[in-house]
Amino acid sequence: MQIYTVGGAVRDELLGLPVQDKDYVVVGSTPEEMVRLGFRPVGKDFPVFLHPDSHEEYALARTERKTARGYKGFSVCAAPEVTLEQDLARRDLTINAIAEDEQGRIIDPFGGRRDLQAKILRHVSPAFVEDPVRVLRVARFAARFGFSIADETLALMQAMAENGEVDALVPERVWQELAKGLMESTPARMLEALRACGALARILPEVDALFGVPQPAEYHPEIDTGVHTLLVLDYAASQGYSLSVRFAALAHDLGKGATPPEEWPRHFGHEERGVELIRGLCRRIKAPNDCRDLALLATRLHGKVHRALELRPKTVLTLLLESDALRKPQRFAELLQVCESDSRGRTAWQDKPYPQADFFRNALKAAMSIDAGAIAGQCVSPESIGEAVSRRRLAAIQAWMAEQA
Repeated sequence: MQIYTVGGAVRDELLGLPVQDKDYVVVGSTPEEMVRLGFRPVGKDFPVFLHPDSHEEYALARTERKTARGYKGFSVCAAPEVTLEQDLARRDLTINAIAEDEQGRIIDPFGGRRDLQAKILRHVSPAFVEDPVRVLRVARFAARFGFSIADETLALMQAMAENGEVDALVPERVWQELAKGLMESTPARMLEALRACGALARILPEVDALFGVPQPAEYHPEIDTGVHTLLVLDYAASQGYSLSVRFAALAHDLGKGATPPEEWPRHFGHEERGVELIRGLCRRIKAPNDCRDLALLATRLHGKVHRALELRPKTVLTLLLESDALRKPQRFAELLQVCESDSRGRTAWQDKPYPQADFFRNALKAAMSIDAGAIAGQCVSPESIGEAVSRRRLAAIQAWMAEQA
């Protein structure tokens, strides 16, 4: 029995990056022997075991054969005679098909180290086309490492988009890979890679529809709505914002992709169109509720937030109530992060001030300074409480705005 460290742990060590988790391949063993040695079986589709002490994953070396469309359409052979090279050959990219033995020696049968040095994402074998998840993974690695995709690998990805293989992706796996990609340092690269191979139109058609749609140049020097969306997304990532903020950044302008061409470059009513598109997108890819809800808020309200300095006190209070800011101040804070990303995600606007965020933070503080419980105790009837609280909150916002004038 021989044990090798494989995959991402070896890759990241060679890149000088922190190693998060280690995966191991066991060559020359059987499930029975692993159990006898104290390993606990956890693999559902193929033999994977947890180490009795470290609880790290150890998988028996295996080969895979395509039997049906989709990422689950494989038959697996895990036997003592399967070699390390055979196991590495089934992996997606050369940079993920590197192993290290227990003495620290590197085994690299497919030139992964060479591609790491050249900063290239290259498939290991023609079997790459058998698993549609690999299209998403390559795009995600492009976002993580900033590597380019080898021409021949991009050609295979294009074929998988054209022949419908990517249509077999299940929603849960799409969301899993998309969420990981959104949390990379330059998530726009993931979208660019998916668009380059034609997969964006199959997986996220609402986002793909934004490219080529013009916006007014006086507000958007980059003009193209798709380009703007990528700038917004990367700005949100540069600030270390949460997944829900990044997803809302991606989705906030979806309604512009449905604007009739005769109305370009203006996009009147795109907020309402965007709401329905986001609902459909989130249902299809099964996005979490917090991501969906923030995206819906940002779509409906980002235009009003941008006009904060022009709003009347009553409109400010209405927006705070409409966004449920008093009950969910953290979500409102994230809404302001999306709006700031939207403003700064424009060519040459990255460092422009965005006073609207502080305006609404302070307006919310003013509204929350009102003691609703004390006011309720002074009201004669329960029916009058809501109106009395609203009046006091409005007065607090008016007083704060007067101080700023």
